[in-house]
Amino acid sequence: MRLVLASNNKGKLAELQALFAPLGVELVRQADLGIPEAPEPHRTFIENALAKARHAARVSGLPALADDAGLCVEAFGGLPGVDTAYYATQFGYEKGDDNNVRALLEQMRGQTDRRAALVSTLVALRSADDPEPLVATGRAPGLITQAPVGDKGFGFDPVMFLPEFGKTFAQLPTEVKNANSHRGKAARLMLELMRERWLT
Repeated sequence: MRLVLASNNKGKLAELQALFAPLGVELVRQADLGIPEAPEPHRTFIENALAKARHAARVSGLPALADDAGLCVEAFGGLPGVDTAYYATQFGYEKGDDNNVRALLEQMRGQTDRRAALVSTLVALRSADDPEPLVATGRAPGLITQAPVGDKGFGFDPVMFLPEFGKTFAQLPTEVKNANSHRGKAARLMLELMRERWLT
């Protein structure tokens, strides 16, 4: 099965392609099909993921998979949430992973409550008008470190410390990260939904 991935993020594509390989699903980035990014005006992950999946399915004519993910920091009332990708721009930095990490650590300076969770919501549609979208959410709780640790992964991986491993996501081997990440958890749930609803 061929699905258009409603994202241009190469890290996301690689991670999701590995996770969906057991189903024989081929993910194609929307950029590779000449599809522009959809607007994301909503305040929740599920609404944005649904908007992105509908847009990609409508333009491509293919079934679509979209992921909306972000960092939810307890001390900030769950923010940056859906604004995670642009977090650094609120503080005068250019958009980008390194700047997001820098801005987060600056904003958390002196903060004793370091609890946070990476959250991923995946939405899959058979078509743009699919009345029954498949929805799967994964959550990876942890603690924000005082400084980046590790050189693997992307996004907030270097500052997301997982107490059960005693390491950040950026220190974990890819297969361990994928098994325990927010996106990994959401993808496993989505695989089960696809098997049950689409492939039987």
